[in-house]
Amino acid sequence: MEETISLRELFAVLRKRLWLIVLITIIAATVSALISFFVLPPVYESKTQILVNQAKNDQQLYNTQVVQTNVQLINTYNDIITSPAILDKVIKELKLDGSAATLSGQIQVTSAQNSQVAQIVVQDTTAKRAADIANTTASVFQKEVPKLMNVDNVKVLSKAALGENQSPVKPQPLLNVAIAIVVGLMVGIGLSFLLEYLDNTLKTEQDIENILELPIMGVVTTIKDVPKATNVQRPDLTARVPQRGETLDS
Repeated sequence: MEETISLRELFAVLRKRLWLIVLITIIAATVSALISFFVLPPVYESKTQILVNQAKNDQQLYNTQVVQTNVQLINTYNDIITSPAILDKVIKELKLDGSAATLSGQIQVTSAQNSQVAQIVVQDTTAKRAADIANTTASVFQKEVPKLMNVDNVKVLSKAALGENQSPVKPQPLLNVAIAIVVGLMVGIGLSFLLEYLDNTLKTEQDIENILELPIMGVVTTIKDVPKATNVQRPDLTARVPQRGETLDS
């Protein structure tokens, strides 16, 4: 029974402050839509792939140990690709603004488990520049690996291509609005319960009964003020009192 009453009270609070929940949700969704459509710049993505593989001669057969070594080297190569040793040369070659640390934030290097292929993913506000950064990074890395690691086992497997009508990957307005709606609902509901918890005033007879735990015997209703009568003719207090033997006419 207590659980049922508790649930009723919860729903009563939500119904009581439904306007607040709806208002906060609408504001959050509107702000998110405005920011997504008019403030955030579009971000494009380009990818290129590199293959880590030792060069083989005619007498060399497939060696699983060499393959495993190449797979292990990929983790090291991932760190080298985003290092200043590579990115400084990319910035100089493409004449980019910013530092190697800024460019590193735009580049993500991934590889599947037990795979000799690494993927360089670049995000930028310009589709062409994203493709140029991806291809230049792979090219510079391929040239610098023999100097840094004393091995020549990197090949560019595929280059980043620039599509005709390439669409941005960020922002995603519909997703942002959906997230804003969920967050707005959570904030609105939380604020409603907080305001209800801080509100210690007594508004109804039920509030008094819940606090005192006593039944209500009667209720005094609000008595409205009786309007004063207007245009009431008052008696003339200055009229002369008739003397003995006189009539009112005289």
